[in-house]
Amino acid sequence: MSAVNITNVAVLDNPTAFLNPFQFEISYECLVPLDDDLEWKLTYVGSAEDETYDQQLESVLVGPVNVGTYRFVFQADPPDPLKIREQDIIGVTVLLLTCSYVGQEFMRVGYYVNNDYDEEQLREEPPAKLLLDRVQRNILADKPRVTKFPINFHPEPGTSAEQPQQDAEQQQQPTSPEPQKAPVEPQMAPLENVHIAAEQ
Repeated sequence: MSAVNITNVAVLDNPTAFLNPFQFEISYECLVPLDDDLEWKLTYVGSAEDETYDQQLESVLVGPVNVGTYRFVFQADPPDPLKIREQDIIGVTVLLLTCSYVGQEFMRVGYYVNNDYDEEQLREEPPAKLLLDRVQRNILADKPRVTKFPINFHPEPGTSAEQPQQDAEQQQQPTSPEPQKAPVEPQMAPLENVHIAAEQ
């Protein structure tokens, strides 16, 4: 049984312009107190053929993690378009939201993202030069792919807590600066019968 259950992920401000920040309202429950913070990461897959184009958009630490239910808004900057091949900006790609504890990933939520022009005429007759300020991002929030991994939430002192490779599709994540600490808003009432969903 997992010590942490993600009860809801709501995609905010969607659809929106390609250059706008990503925003997710994340709700979770903790069944036992944990000594360390949870680490959330958001990764944008820049190319289906080459993972070197992946961009880690943000990494935040959330804690302390005591018994209870919690909610916070995870915000991340958009991907750097200069690090994406121009032909890969328009079209469908993938966004990965992951949660880890002491280096062990235990939850991954994958979303398809459709990037296209915001006007029908531009979609039917794309300009020769990409008009980035006219590109709209639409996260298919109602069809996430959720993957869970069993981990040890209470590793023995002096032992490595790193998680072995458990998923053939798991990709190497790019390095990033030190994670930032995110504020957490405790919830008084438990979240029941909630699932990964889009904002209504």
